[in-house]
Amino acid sequence: MIPEFNESEELIKYADSNNLYLDLVLQLKKDFALANLTLDLPEDCNPNELKYLLQKNIQFLIEEKYSDFMNLLYIVDLPEDTTRQNLDVDIVNVSDFYTFLILKRLWQKIWFRRQYNEKN
Repeated sequence: MIPEFNESEELIKYADSNNLYLDLVLQLKKDFALANLTLDLPEDCNPNELKYLLQKNIQFLIEEKYSDFMNLLYIVDLPEDTTRQNLDVDIVNVSDFYTFLILKRLWQKIWFRRQYNEKN
């Protein structure tokens, strides 16, 4: 059964402790690239930096490039009903919320990929 998380830090810490952190970062970069966006993550980006840098990128997209942000949500494949939840007007809370949703969806992708590969 796929592990469930309530916050980004918990998810990133779990991925790191289960040797899936690099897969999470690579999937994140891949989905940003598919949305024609650049995600500036240093090569040695540690788990503590990842959430901060991703959240800042999400905040920028929401504020400055909303159509690109919506395209990213489509590429990441977030369920539409999840993205339409009532959110605070505070942009930091909104970007934190979407950061978690994106990380959670990417986590599901890599978790299922790993489960499928282990069975074959």
